[in-house]
Amino acid sequence: MSAAQFVNLLVAALLLAGVYAIMSYGLALAYGVMKLVNLAHAGFMMLGAYLTLEAFRRLGLDPLLGAIVTAGVLWLVGMGVYWLLVRHVPTSDEPTLPSLLLLFGVWLVLQNIGYLLWGTQDQAILTPRTLQTIRLGPVTLPVVRVLVFLVALVGLAVLHLVLGRTWFGRAVRALTQNRQASRIVGIDVGRTAMLAFGASTAFSGLAGGLLATLYSFNPDFGGPFLLRSFVIIVLGGLESFAGVALGGLVLALLETFSVLVIPAGYQLALSFGLLVVALLVLPGGLPSLFAWRRRL
Repeated sequence: MSAAQFVNLLVAALLLAGVYAIMSYGLALAYGVMKLVNLAHAGFMMLGAYLTLEAFRRLGLDPLLGAIVTAGVLWLVGMGVYWLLVRHVPTSDEPTLPSLLLLFGVWLVLQNIGYLLWGTQDQAILTPRTLQTIRLGPVTLPVVRVLVFLVALVGLAVLHLVLGRTWFGRAVRALTQNRQASRIVGIDVGRTAMLAFGASTAFSGLAGGLLATLYSFNPDFGGPFLLRSFVIIVLGGLESFAGVALGGLVLALLETFSVLVIPAGYQLALSFGLLVVALLVLPGGLPSLFAWRRRL
């Protein structure tokens, strides 16, 4: 492999890592605040992809702007789902079977709504910039992937600011650490959880809309990306947002460079293998590895 090929693959992996990170933050947020393994994450990503498509076809909205608008819509949808369904599930410090089954059911309902409204045919969002590229010396950058990466980067920056600088962010971090102590110091746990579930759903929708500009999709669209999200948050240590970004980078590097030795069709199997290895060897994720090295 030449140096130019290596640099091109490395840049492609970095661009992919941004999308993977924003795809996984929604799942990490729901787990951190409510200890929910949100299987409906896949359904919300699918819904985000189709709403972005409808905004593009019916309203002529740019797909990237459509993905952002879709995120706002899905924030409201997520808060509605929480208020109608999720808040009735008994809370626990560990994921529970009722919550798992409930959110699996929500995924199935969303998937069947997708089949009912949009059928089984693959859809794609094609714009004049879909095939455009930028050349920077030996590096070739697909325009749409660069723009998607920038939108994802802005989304991550907004999340970082909200979590670090606002009352809502402090409440979310408090709930992530100790639910009972949060209640004692006056945090409205129910309201914060509803807003956090809405934000989790918004990130799922944004990720779905961005991914729809890169790949074709159908109502089964969210499943493979749900598995990748699980791999990333396990690598990231489940509740560490910095760890999620690192996990996204590791998976993107592995998938991108693996095409040199195995067919691209096996990438999902590679992700599943990485999930098994991470659960067996690094159950605390990559942050636990760094903590172990600091103790030496």
